[in-house]
Amino acid sequence: MEQPPPPETPPGVPPAPAQQAMPAAQTGQPGRFSPDGFWWWDGGSWRPAYSQDRLWRWNGQSWVPAASAPARSGGGVGLAIGLTVGAFAIVLILVVVVVLVILGTMGGQIANVFSNVAAALNSTPSP
Repeated sequence: MEQPPPPETPPGVPPAPAQQAMPAAQTGQPGRFSPDGFWWWDGGSWRPAYSQDRLWRWNGQSWVPAASAPARSGGGVGLAIGLTVGAFAIVLILVVVVVLVILGTMGGQIANVFSNVAAALNSTPSP
C-alpha cells in the first residue's frame, strides 16, 4: 500500500524544512510522523498528532500531555524597564556629582552673585 503525501500546510504558513530520506524499512510502516510533527500516519491516512486544544499529543501509541512551551525568561519587557530605570539612576547620580563639584569649587562666587542680586533688588531705584 502506497502512502499519500503529508497534508498540505495552511496558507500563510512557511513550509517545513525538507526531511532527510527515511530508510526503506520505515517508509511504508504505520507510526510515521510528518516532517512538521503535526500529523501521524496510521497506515491508512494522516491523523492529527495533537488534540484540537494542543494540550495532548499522540506519541504513536497513546495520548500524552503535550510538552508545554518553554517558559519565557520575561526578558523582553522586564529587561527594558530594568535598563531604563538603571540608566535613569546613573544619569541622576552623575548630575548630582556634577552639581556638588560645581557648588564645591564655585560656591563662594555663586553666593557672591546671589548677594549682589539681593542687594540690587533691595536698593532704592536711582532717579
